[in-house]
Amino acid sequence: MTTTSTPAVSVSNVMMQFGDFKAVKNASFNLENGRFLTILGPSGSGKTTLLRMIAGFLTPTAGEIFINGKTVSAVAPNKRAVGMVFQKLALFPHMSVAENVAFPLKMRRFNAKTIPSRVSEYLNLVSLDGFEDRRINELSGGQQQRVAIARALVFEPELLLLDEPLAALDRKLREEMQLEFRRIQKELGVTTINVTHDQREALVVSDQVIVMDNGEIQQDASPTQMYRSPSNPFVANFIGVTNSVSGKVTSLNGDMATVLAGEVALTGILRSNPKVASKGSQAVCAVRAEQIRIASKKADLSMLDNIFEGIVTDVIFEGERLLYELNVPELGDKPIRIFHHDQNDFATHELGGAVHIGWANRDLHIFVAD
Repeated sequence: MTTTSTPAVSVSNVMMQFGDFKAVKNASFNLENGRFLTILGPSGSGKTTLLRMIAGFLTPTAGEIFINGKTVSAVAPNKRAVGMVFQKLALFPHMSVAENVAFPLKMRRFNAKTIPSRVSEYLNLVSLDGFEDRRINELSGGQQQRVAIARALVFEPELLLLDEPLAALDRKLREEMQLEFRRIQKELGVTTINVTHDQREALVVSDQVIVMDNGEIQQDASPTQMYRSPSNPFVANFIGVTNSVSGKVTSLNGDMATVLAGEVALTGILRSNPKVASKGSQAVCAVRAEQIRIASKKADLSMLDNIFEGIVTDVIFEGERLLYELNVPELGDKPIRIFHHDQNDFATHELGGAVHIGWANRDLHIFVAD
């Protein structure tokens, strides 16, 4: 019997090793009931391996995984109350939409009299009422995704696992389905773990985000905390567009630090453990593209703490914003990228033009090497 304090999923010191290769290293986290977790990371980071261990398809080399207080290894995969949606949806092409959704109910020997009404309820949930008799090949990609979601949820699983189910969709449809996933999950309250490499998807759908790299969990936080307070340079660079420069710490003052990068002193918020930071430590300073302001006149940025002059080297129109690339000699050789959202000011800064950029100290993240 579980209690309200028992996590829906608990991963404790889990490792997965294939020969000499450690795909997952000492992973630990808890997921509370009814919450939506996304495990985010690049290819080869270990995120799918971790999901497959939670599903029971792989047995950890070390550590334990619990679902509602019971170890995954104690229950056979076909006995677990876990729904899954894969990138390859594995829908049955010879069956109708309704037959696909009914399949897990028949396999679990649900009362045959209740199956049609339950199938109808879940097709309505995913906005496919009226599609019961369609064949899978008669559906669009987004409609097929909805069938897969209904099939995974129709038997009311304790846990829903999503393995990059939206990766094959075009951008517009993918963004629509992200919002659908969020709506359905909130409506049902089913505990969900999603694996993706799509940063926007992780931020949009999740209550909790885990970023992985090289088999290790880099940060476990809410989307807001993950974005605004990244724990290390990898997280800062993987989520969003981030500019970074390196230097040495020259002073520490509480949660603030000052770094000498070339001949420029940069002050910002210290994101590393203060115990590892000291004067002379190597550090990386990072500021997100949308936190930098751009103006033709230096006086227009007088309210900011750091102001530099640069030359516009590229301008990319992205619809709702412009992406500027600048050469800023004081900040090194790497281009500085800035998102500019002012619709009325889009034509101001031309290629080759001299501009000024700036940001506030509170928007600079400083990471000290261990």
